[in-house]
This record gives sequence, structure tokens and C-alpha cells, in this order.
Amino acid sequence: MADALVLADTHVLPPPRIDGALERLLSTRHSLREFSPRALTIGQAGQLLWAGQGQVSGDGRRTAPSAGARYPLSLLLIVGDVEGFSPGVYRYEPGPHRLVQLHVGDVRSALAAAALDQEWLARAPAIIAVAATERRTTQKYGPRGARYVHMEAGHVAQNVLLQATALGLGGAPVGAFDDDAVAKLLRLNRDEQPLYLLPVGRP
Repeated sequence: MADALVLADTHVLPPPRIDGALERLLSTRHSLREFSPRALTIGQAGQLLWAGQGQVSGDGRRTAPSAGARYPLSLLLIVGDVEGFSPGVYRYEPGPHRLVQLHVGDVRSALAAAALDQEWLARAPAIIAVAATERRTTQKYGPRGARYVHMEAGHVAQNVLLQATALGLGGAPVGAFDDDAVAKLLRLNRDEQPLYLLPVGRP
């Protein structure tokens, strides 16, 4: 590819605003990998899930944009220490804003091992997993739809991490893991694949 043409004309932009609510969140969000041993509350867990894929209108629109409103993504909550919940794997249902338990038992250590031995994941009180059913989007957009699905995972992850910052929590996105091992641990459907892990907790 030819080098991009660079013109001599440049423009210095006005300083960005940093005093608004959103600007403060964007400025203070950072990756957190060391967590307090304190549990998350059920309200915090619910708010994080809503930020990622919550339903915001009667026609099914959600907090994160989706190509053609196909909504190929699902969120799962891996609970280690969340008030009111037994350890296990839960699937988030955006419409009724509820969790359905898929597995009983703490899988955080096994998930950390599947994430290429990133042991810090096991110390997060909760992990939000983003999984995708790509065919929901590729049925409409063909092979390019797979790209849209991955873009949407990024939208969701940023929503969750900004919401965590707003709640005084923190986390970090994890994309390095054994897909098959993670899919098995999360009890994903056969046509689902894991895309992202988002460990969250208190600083």
C-alpha cells in the first residue's frame, strides 16, 4: 500500500473537556487486576450486566449497539463472591433483567487456568463473560457479519468497564484463553463461542 499523503496544513484542537460525568469516567478508567476480598452486592452485579446488554426500550433495544439489531451476544456471570448468590455460572436474560443458574460451584480457578494460567482471575469476586452466536448476524450480513459481532463485543466490554468505574469498582478485559475449555466451563450452547472475559471487583 502506498504511503498516506501528508499535507502541511495542521490544526491544533481545543483542549478536551474533562469535567463532565462521562469525561471523568473515561479519564479515570484503568485496568484493575488486584481486588479487595470484599464481595460484590447483587445491585452492583445487576448494574454491570445491565450496562453491557440491558434492555432499554419496549422494542428490545439494548445498551450497546448491534448491527441490524440482531443481538448475537450473551452475558454470563461467573460468581465467586456476590451477596445473595451461591458460587456458579449464571446466564443473564436482558428482557426480564434476571439471572438463570447454569452450573453450581466455583469455576474461577478452572477459568483462570483456561485463560493461560492468569491466576489473578481467580481472585475476582465475579467475572462477566461475553459469548456470541455468530449466525444471528451472519444470516443477515454474510461473512462480514462475524466482524460486526466482534465489534459489538468491544462495545459491551467498554460499557461494563465504564459502569464498573462509576460504581467504584474496576476490572480488565481478557481475550487470551482456550476457547473450547472456556465454552465447556461456561456451559455454552453448541453454537456459542466465548469472546471476552471481564473480571470485576473492588480495588
